[in-house]
Amino acid sequence: MTQKGSLKAVKKNKAEEPELEPLCCCEYIDRNGEKNHVAACLCDCQDLDEGCDRWITCKSVRPETCERIMDTISDRLRIPWLRGAKKVNISIIPPLILLPVFLRVASWHFLLGGVVLTSLPVLALWYYYLTHRRKEQTLFFLSLGLFSLGYMYYVFLQEVVPKGRVGPTRLALLTCGLFLILLALYRAKKNPGYLRNPASRDRSLGSSQTECLNGKGQKTKGFPGTDVMGILNNRTLKDDQKDSARLLAGSPTMVKDDWCAKCQLVRPARAWHCRICGICVRRMDHHCVWINSCVGESNHQAFILALLVFLLTSVYGITLTLDTICRDRSVFTALFYCPGVYANYSSALSFTCVWYSVIVTAGMAYIFLIQLINISYNVTEREVQQALRQKTGRRLLCGLIVDTGQYNRGFLRNWHQFSTLGAHPLHDPAEDIV
Repeated sequence: MTQKGSLKAVKKNKAEEPELEPLCCCEYIDRNGEKNHVAACLCDCQDLDEGCDRWITCKSVRPETCERIMDTISDRLRIPWLRGAKKVNISIIPPLILLPVFLRVASWHFLLGGVVLTSLPVLALWYYYLTHRRKEQTLFFLSLGLFSLGYMYYVFLQEVVPKGRVGPTRLALLTCGLFLILLALYRAKKNPGYLRNPASRDRSLGSSQTECLNGKGQKTKGFPGTDVMGILNNRTLKDDQKDSARLLAGSPTMVKDDWCAKCQLVRPARAWHCRICGICVRRMDHHCVWINSCVGESNHQAFILALLVFLLTSVYGITLTLDTICRDRSVFTALFYCPGVYANYSSALSFTCVWYSVIVTAGMAYIFLIQLINISYNVTEREVQQALRQKTGRRLLCGLIVDTGQYNRGFLRNWHQFSTLGAHPLHDPAEDIV
């Protein structure tokens, strides 16, 4: 009887709790936990008012005020969506506005084109070092890359195809290349090989257990009849942590180097902790800002494929465009000498987009070359940087090649190992046991 009465009391308390009203498409829960509306995005912003007043009166705005203004803008910048407005990352917006403006301004005159096309890589590098120094994730470069692909394709359809030099077969081939790039990027954005702590999985499993009542009518967390198992699991976790602490205390320096204090696990060989993603990655190569993710064991092949398909598609698109606006000239000659290209706006914009594509393609070709060299010597970019700092690597070709010699097994074996990345054996080797 006591147990039935307690169950009824629990049901009654749950019935008395007020249910949260569903959000409409324009409502959202702000960072203060309060319900807000998209239409009120400019209301009650004291920090923005203070910043505008100080700017109008020629007074300096304090850095903490600027941070609060940016936090408020990023929290209120949302788009209507089902079951509540979705937050929009503010870093994806600048490329959508600045890239078309800069390219159209650069197409007015060749001197303006030189200034703008020179300043764009400088601004991108400055923003990269700014975010890299703060160890922050940003969608700026991913937005810039995807929007550049879309905008170049749009200009090609609007300005180049109508001139009649590009047939349906060539257009279809270029379009297929574009879709293959997007498919490879989608694959490269997947899990690069994150390492999870088994203890954290056990804790998440314990936190998801249901609530029940014991014989005394008290609430306990866990599956009914599993109190003893929960106690044993907790003891096992504590014993594992103590054993790992003893192992680190009496182990060589190599084991201490493999221990990640943030993820609370022993890293396998060649794994590393990414300070931007905040997690350890198996066979980490580097953190790529163009995909806003790490390049590791599980997505390294897709990353190389995306670079290869991009280079082939970009070179093909550049060739088609130059063959249309600068006829009877080779591609290399047309890049530097194309008379009358600024005579009309259409050809000037196409020529400017060609040079923008050349700059981006040259940067990606350099990354692709470094990746091919590293794979041939079975070394990751992270290992290269560490070897250069510790002066343990062998430098060849003016530092273009860095051979650590630790995992190099020859050209063919190195490429065979790279081709089988991600294909784990049925039983993990001893170095992968956490």
